[in-house]
Amino acid sequence: QVQLVESGGGLVQAGGSLRLSCAASGRTFSHYVMGWFRQAPGKEREFVAAVSWIHSTRYADSVKGRFTISRDNANNMVYLQMNSLKPEDTAVYYCAVDVTYAAVVVRTDRYGYEYWGQGTQVTVSS
Repeated sequence: QVQLVESGGGLVQAGGSLRLSCAASGRTFSHYVMGWFRQAPGKEREFVAAVSWIHSTRYADSVKGRFTISRDNANNMVYLQMNSLKPEDTAVYYCAVDVTYAAVVVRTDRYGYEYWGQGTQVTVSS
């Protein structure tokens, strides 16, 4: 049974940093795209960042230069380092996996991702 568990969320002041972690279990994810999405109250779930099995990355314009995604294939982990946080980054952050084997395209649409975690809350105060 596939399970994704996020951790590392919390309350931080604007300009601060957080590091989110996602632990994947139930299968080996080394050949799949792993990504992060977020959903703020009253808004659609949106793409944040993703990393392919060959470590190519893609970011939403709103987080470029501030967030860094990385993965540890040996331990089935994906991370999101978030720096220079802004109040508009406040949302529930979700880890997700696109199970297209050895995908070379990093998708940004949520419908391309089959597995999802339960989310971790990130709140940035002004």
